[in-house]
Amino acid sequence: MLERLFQLQAHGTTVRKEVVAGITTFLTMAYVIVVNPDILSSTGMDFGAVFVATCLAAAIGTLIMGLWANYPIALAPGMGLNAFFSFTVVGSMGYSWQVALGAVFLSGFLFFLLSIFRVREWIINSIPMSLRFGISAGIGFFLALIALKNAGIVAGHPETLVTLGNIKAPEALLFFSGFVLICALSFRQITGSVMIGIIAVTVAAMMLGMVEYKGIVSAPPSIAPTFMQLDLAGALNVGMISVVFAFLFVDLFDTSGTLVGAAQKGGLLDKDGKLPRLGRALMSDSVATMSGAALGTSTTTSYVESTAGITAGGRTGLTAVVVALLFLACLLFAPIASVIPPYATAPALLYVACLMASGLKLVDWDDITDIAPAIVTALMMPLTFSIAHGIALGFITYVAVKALAGKWSDLNWSVTIIAVVFVLKFMFLEAA
Repeated sequence: MLERLFQLQAHGTTVRKEVVAGITTFLTMAYVIVVNPDILSSTGMDFGAVFVATCLAAAIGTLIMGLWANYPIALAPGMGLNAFFSFTVVGSMGYSWQVALGAVFLSGFLFFLLSIFRVREWIINSIPMSLRFGISAGIGFFLALIALKNAGIVAGHPETLVTLGNIKAPEALLFFSGFVLICALSFRQITGSVMIGIIAVTVAAMMLGMVEYKGIVSAPPSIAPTFMQLDLAGALNVGMISVVFAFLFVDLFDTSGTLVGAAQKGGLLDKDGKLPRLGRALMSDSVATMSGAALGTSTTTSYVESTAGITAGGRTGLTAVVVALLFLACLLFAPIASVIPPYATAPALLYVACLMASGLKLVDWDDITDIAPAIVTALMMPLTFSIAHGIALGFITYVAVKALAGKWSDLNWSVTIIAVVFVLKFMFLEAA
């Protein structure tokens, strides 16, 4: 049955290899089950319900990817987008988390339509590489700011906007220790380095009496507080257009980049260098996003950590199925997730931020017309506390600089139209 479903022999793999690969991928991304509820609960969402929604969304999306697209790719609520959801859309813009969930659902639905009508390649290919690198780095900087704020390393200041926090506080010291541990273990290629760091900080906090032990296993919390609570009508507000498109663009780039990168790593591309069943893979991602919004979590996307499992030998959807089953098993470990403090998850955020910011090395540093849009995009995300604003200002800068520099060949209609739309938004709509 497994051979017929996943074509193991054709992919040069075995059940044992796929199981080991699935466990490997899960361990590298398991941190999401505690980090995501921690971030989303800042909006007023029930921590336990978001914990369950996170596990279920990851399991559903990964199962679809494995069973339908037959790829060893795992999905879960994306880092960066959950922070944008919580701290920008709800925190800064003032929308309810129900409306934010509605925006996530709409972005998933648009992603689904783009996948069906094959518009996705046109959009992906039309977005300049410098902007893509800037977007990835900007999300990284955005996560870094949130991580440092949660750990008390940086604090607000009336004149300088930000300043150094109390770095002698136990929380700050534990954060720094956790971050160093994660980086060191990652360099040594220790599987599950991020999760090990989170657990180590939490255990140390328990020993210092900073958190209370609540047990290990229990029945899953109720998902009722977030299940089907999304507000689609509120998400259709004109002011939410940029938010929906921010969710859509980031998910589109993340998913496409992860799929292609993982496929290259595992030798899954065809003879023409293309990814077979790309439509199924992208539709799996879009369905996962819509399902996650209905359950009560932010955008569900493909995880680059899947390459860890591919490196371990995973080549088929059986790897993804193993990951999905492990996420379901995590539903029983809610007590552990509930005691992990923000300063224990902050090191994971800063680590992910470092990985995402590394994309700037691919920018053409000899061309100021590429440098400027990438840097504007990257800097404006943390400084405006908005991924949407960073994307908008990046597009506007790209088109303006390229046009005035006379580099018309670098412009295309789609990028120009998007930039004009963003200009009109800033001119005529209330700033988000």
